[in-house]
Amino acid sequence: MLEFDHVSVSFGDDVALDDVTLSIPPEKTTALIGPSGSGKSTLIRLVVGLVRPSAGEVRFDGTPVVPASAPALRRRLGYVIQEGGLFPHLTARENVTLAARVTGRPPAWISAKVNELAHLVHLPEAFLARYPLELSGGQRQRVGLMRALMLDPAVLLLDEPLGALDPLIRHDLQDELAELFARLAKTVLMVTHDVAEAAFLADYMVLLHEGRVVQQGTVAEFRDAPAGGFTRRFLETGRRGLFGDAR
Repeated sequence: MLEFDHVSVSFGDDVALDDVTLSIPPEKTTALIGPSGSGKSTLIRLVVGLVRPSAGEVRFDGTPVVPASAPALRRRLGYVIQEGGLFPHLTARENVTLAARVTGRPPAWISAKVNELAHLVHLPEAFLARYPLELSGGQRQRVGLMRALMLDPAVLLLDEPLGALDPLIRHDLQDELAELFARLAKTVLMVTHDVAEAAFLADYMVLLHEGRVVQQGTVAEFRDAPAGGFTRRFLETGRRGLFGDAR
């Protein structure tokens, strides 16, 4: 579904990604893990077309992601960042329905879809009349998920979606995301610093360090055969996630 073919990205003298080759399987959840500055978010931004590779090619369902193709491809993507990335001057409902209104979806379809998604992410519909500043962090994240899912995207991209939440809310949303991923059976690519969270939510993990892929595979493969000292040290930060309860 998503392919990174010998992709490198540089910002001046700073190398964000260094010859990365990855294939992201369809209808599975893949977690990008690694320390800050390892290139995780850059991979997500390449898919959206917000960053262009310095070398190599990014493909979405076989189509290269280039400036000419990016606008059409974005309509098949759902993109969620920390705090939901909501427009502060729009209500939650207006944020959720913006893309549907711009693309001319009928009002009745929009209303039915909003009701469906509010139920799916466990957000009482009364909260949809509020502005982002009137919502809690967890509620904003639910609205961000609704907005990302509004046009039924083929791929869901999550960039540290739970990173700014307090532990109790994060715990609850991890459960809800796991249920959501299972029900929707979509291709999900998510970024997280939290090894335990990745182990709980993802079918596959990709560990990056200094712009390179250090190891990729299932949680069991990481647990049973860590590839080198860096992998072992990084996994120690989330030992409970790989060797017991992921939360």
